[in-house]
Amino acid sequence: MKSLVEIHPWKLIDRDFNPSKQKQAESLFSIGNGSFGQRANFEEDYSGPSLQGSYIGGVYYPDKTRVGWWKNGYPDYFAKVLNSANWIGLHLRVNGFVLDAFTLPITNFYRELDLKSGLLTRKLTYTLADSTQISITALRFCSMANEHLACTQFSITTNRPCSVEIEAYVDGKVKNHDANYDEYFWQPLRADASQNHLELEQKTKKTEFHVAYSLDQAWTVINGIESDTPSTSKTNEFAAEKRTFNLQMNGEISLTRFVGISSSLSDEGDNLLDIAKQHSSNAQIQGWEASLNAHILAWDSIWHMADVVIDGDNAAQQGIRFNIFQLFQTYTGKNPKLNIGPKGFTGEKYGGATYWDTEAYCIPFYLKVAEPEVARQLLLYRFQHLDKAIENAAKLGFKEGAALFPMVTMNGEECHNEWEITFEEIHRNGAIVYAIYLYEKYTGDASYVLNYGYQVVFAVARFWAQRVNWSNDKKQFVILGVTGPNEYENNVNNNWYTNYLAAWCLKYGIEIANRISDLEHKPLPVELQEWAHIANNMYLGCIPNSDIFLQNDGFLDKIQSLASEIPVNQRPINQHWSWDRILRSVFIKQADVLQGLYFFENHFTTETIRANFEFYEPRTVHESSLSPCVHSILASWLGKSEKALEMYLRTARLDLDDYNHEADEGLHITSMAGTFNSVVEGFAGLRLTEDGISLEPRIPLHWNALKFKLNYRGARMQFEIFQDEIWASMHGKSSLTIQVFKEMLVIKEGEKRKISTSNIASNLN
Repeated sequence: MKSLVEIHPWKLIDRDFNPSKQKQAESLFSIGNGSFGQRANFEEDYSGPSLQGSYIGGVYYPDKTRVGWWKNGYPDYFAKVLNSANWIGLHLRVNGFVLDAFTLPITNFYRELDLKSGLLTRKLTYTLADSTQISITALRFCSMANEHLACTQFSITTNRPCSVEIEAYVDGKVKNHDANYDEYFWQPLRADASQNHLELEQKTKKTEFHVAYSLDQAWTVINGIESDTPSTSKTNEFAAEKRTFNLQMNGEISLTRFVGISSSLSDEGDNLLDIAKQHSSNAQIQGWEASLNAHILAWDSIWHMADVVIDGDNAAQQGIRFNIFQLFQTYTGKNPKLNIGPKGFTGEKYGGATYWDTEAYCIPFYLKVAEPEVARQLLLYRFQHLDKAIENAAKLGFKEGAALFPMVTMNGEECHNEWEITFEEIHRNGAIVYAIYLYEKYTGDASYVLNYGYQVVFAVARFWAQRVNWSNDKKQFVILGVTGPNEYENNVNNNWYTNYLAAWCLKYGIEIANRISDLEHKPLPVELQEWAHIANNMYLGCIPNSDIFLQNDGFLDKIQSLASEIPVNQRPINQHWSWDRILRSVFIKQADVLQGLYFFENHFTTETIRANFEFYEPRTVHESSLSPCVHSILASWLGKSEKALEMYLRTARLDLDDYNHEADEGLHITSMAGTFNSVVEGFAGLRLTEDGISLEPRIPLHWNALKFKLNYRGARMQFEIFQDEIWASMHGKSSLTIQVFKEMLVIKEGEKRKISTSNIASNLN
């Protein structure tokens, strides 16, 4: 697999401009700051294949669903994250020629995304028909220090005298690439242009989200003169400033833009444009260097806690840092109205909405590397939508406060447009409860579940209690007509993962009810008895005479082929096979039974996990971005080092190497959290036990060291794992006891402890 970028521990570098890979590059080099973000489009005109994309967190449109038939409970709309105003745009003409990398010869191409500083750099040289050479340098960042600010710096130099015309603009006339009815989603409010300043206000149709942009611009020229008076132009959704220059040999023009962005998602009141102006103006007064330095310091603070060091494997190192970088520039926890879209700010696919990925993958990541408030914010997001989840369940016939959280949502309403997902992929309810459980395990903070989370837990338990039915044939409770995590099987009965998760949720609901009293919606004793009866009598299929759990009824009726038997030219099968053929095949999209074994590893023996892994993994095609990380973690636990590394590289470099041939649509942001877990839970062997933290590291033999930090119950721990020893240190508590393999290690505040692992680890492999 050829990487789309050079291998570098801290950077993405591309020196070979390829128009056929431009859309992939636009995704990979995307930048954001948790509030807004942008694909790595060119500032100047580009007429080749491109996906122009600039996005504001949480701003969406309810695009009317297109289906040929309708069913009760079907969502009325599919939420679309909106392509918003282009605030980097430049029209450039030199000696009358339009600068366009798709039509003009270019040399010296260089594109770089510095993961450490969050700075995007692009350089190239255009050669015109009259042999004039124009070199450009473009710098850009979305400030992590100021969620309302972005800054760009664009300069051109010439090798001979020439005339240059530059029109700098902000353009609100943008459309989504995936609109169901090719509809334009924005309503213009006002645009204005004056010397060195542009502004734009828009609001969305229907949802009426209001967004304002303010651009303060600073021009400098060396070895040249401005040849005409600056001019401005505007429409109700476009504003521009045009300048013309005559440059001498080695002349240079530089344009620095300070962009203030404000939205009704981030700011209250009717003065959004004034807020945007304040941020752009203050940044211009502060200057480029100071604004950039503040941004870099903010990234330094993040990397101080979140960085993972892999010594000895630059491809693995680049992969994990790229994933961490994208996660933090997608979500910071600062805005309670926002969540994490599967594509973040890198593309439009999946509508930018919230999926179960947040709870199953992202919350465990943020619990490990960020302050607890970040994960708590994500849990509160779901709590605030509980009433909508109860309404959603009621539409499907559930009652008495039962809740079904949406598979896809922007505001708590279900807005997915595929029936087998909307109605049947109900396991998402369990992932939300599991995240509540994990939050308390990691933080030791019971206040969330006691003040808020218990209502979610009880509402979900009521849903499961109503969703099951008693089977006279099996003499157990069954769950019919579902889609498990493996979306290559729809409308199945007794998906093992769903059944097991439902039973666990009921037991957890009982546990919470026994811990609290006199709270709203506390289950009645008869409810608790019913929950216990269902949980203890849930049908969990098993392949006869084995420790292998049956993924769902009928799975063994399929031809038991292996994924290795699929011809290479038919992979991925979701891009080559009919849906009918996929559904009739045995092939698994992602971890399903194994997802349950990953969540509840301490419920099963190693032998049981091994048997299920060795049966299901060879039948898995890993065509979901969420698949490789779970398999990598389980393979590490089982001592399958080669498979663990293979799956880790697949998850860490899924987009960098474009494994699934879809990086052009945007990055797989939510699965990137699984990359971190592959390292920390997989190779480092981190587990949360009833007694605290346990570590059983098995790092790849060619890795010299693995280093990372961990938040755990108010303590900040640091681990340095080598092939034959571990160093551990801790700050924030007077002392902490951890278990490394079978040995207990007491670490005191500020102390660095060593444990030799060579003999222990070798005996376990």
